[in-house]
Amino acid sequence: MSSFGTMLVAFFACYSTIQWSPAGAANILAVQTIPGKSHWNVMRAVLQALTDRGHHLTVFTPFAEGDRDGYTEVDVSEQMVPILGVNATFIIQNYGSMRNMMSNIMRYTRASCDKIYEHPRMVEIMDGVETGKFDLVITEPLGSECVAYVATVLGVSMVYIVPLPVVTYLERSLTGHVPNPAVSGHAMSHLGTLKTFTERFANVALTVYCSTLKWYSELRDRQADPRPYDSVEMARPSMIFINSHFITEPSRPLTSDVVQIGGIHLTPPNPIPKDILEFIDEAPHGVICLSFGSIILMTSLPETVQLAFYAALARVPQKVLWKYEGEMKDKPKNVMTLKWFPQRDILLHPNVKLFISHGGISGVYEALDAGVPVLGFPFYNDQPRNIDSLVNAGMAIGMDLLSVTEDTLLTAILEIVNNDRYQKNAKIASERFRDRPMSTAESVVYWTEYVLRHKGAPHLKSHALDLTWYQYFLVDVISTFLFIAFVVLFIIYYSLKIICKQIHKFFHSLKKKRE
Repeated sequence: MSSFGTMLVAFFACYSTIQWSPAGAANILAVQTIPGKSHWNVMRAVLQALTDRGHHLTVFTPFAEGDRDGYTEVDVSEQMVPILGVNATFIIQNYGSMRNMMSNIMRYTRASCDKIYEHPRMVEIMDGVETGKFDLVITEPLGSECVAYVATVLGVSMVYIVPLPVVTYLERSLTGHVPNPAVSGHAMSHLGTLKTFTERFANVALTVYCSTLKWYSELRDRQADPRPYDSVEMARPSMIFINSHFITEPSRPLTSDVVQIGGIHLTPPNPIPKDILEFIDEAPHGVICLSFGSIILMTSLPETVQLAFYAALARVPQKVLWKYEGEMKDKPKNVMTLKWFPQRDILLHPNVKLFISHGGISGVYEALDAGVPVLGFPFYNDQPRNIDSLVNAGMAIGMDLLSVTEDTLLTAILEIVNNDRYQKNAKIASERFRDRPMSTAESVVYWTEYVLRHKGAPHLKSHALDLTWYQYFLVDVISTFLFIAFVVLFIIYYSLKIICKQIHKFFHSLKKKRE
């Protein structure tokens, strides 16, 4: 290489280093507000990327793993008990209906805020004992925006981590915009893509209903139990990292301050334990993976559902890895039950033919990344939407859990494992999912440092945040147009009336003259 070429390479290397140099080792306060394992997996991956970059983090979490260089934990597991192994009946009763779900989400978020803000270490931070120590707050919104209170008090920029693929009921307050209900299914809808008039109509009604329900629930909670964060104007997030991707979330407009990081929790695979690996390798017809995640206890499902799964899976030629918490009586020979198994690593094994899932977004991304078809039994929240998106991608079948029978389950399983279409579509979706300009971790680091470099990056915020609801929805403009139209029509009507009257008089007088 010539000396000029060497100098050119050195210049671009230096320029690249300048462009991508850290924004300084920032002190970041991270607060995990929801003690759900899948929620924490997303937050943990974000924090890991920032720690690896050299930033210093102080983290309030109910899933303490121990301090390390640049990473200090505040264990809040006593205040917020991790949500693990919940009875399925409890989930269905408390989150099965829209009214209960929205109300409970709001109440639960506020209760979590109270527990965090009452923690002695957080009291010290917010009272100014550690004034000026933090440059940024990272936290998770779910229902109430009380999670922004600590950033408001400290007067620093804030980043939101949204572990769900979409939170329609919060988007107006977070980004300033409301997704077009004719195009984008609501977060609580069972559909991601709306194809018929009926579906669009139902989605509009659901959007209005959920917005009203959120407003009412928050108003009721504020009046019943007013808190300090109810009387201040909350800080708005400078950046929103949302756990979505256009493969599992239909394409829709996003503001400049929203960055998709779907699949950030995915880690490089680890070796599969020997006993499980032998079970998989020795399955001539392949393996089926069955798991309903960390929250729902499979043993708590209605007996009719458990019997349907037991009988159907005993009849399939494949071997089955079943996440099951108890001891299964007369377990079928082709079934291995475990209280926990390395789901991510197993799904990447080429002998896995099907993943039976509840549709939690973490498991959906793991199946998508591995290119494994899915048989979905969604329970609540984003799960029906997640499964519907995979159905639209041609790599899944969705079923209703409470109405499943042995025959319907067996038919669905055999349809997926025997029809190459599902496997091919899963591989296509996987290729699209993996094809990115940069990794999600790199994206998180870049945009977090962008916020730090540009003092909160207020230029990324939409002007829609400054508009009232009637301005945003053009109620004032439409009303003005209607008023002008009414005035013009009135003038035309009145003028025509006068003209007609004059014409009538003219012909009447003409008639008299002729007589």
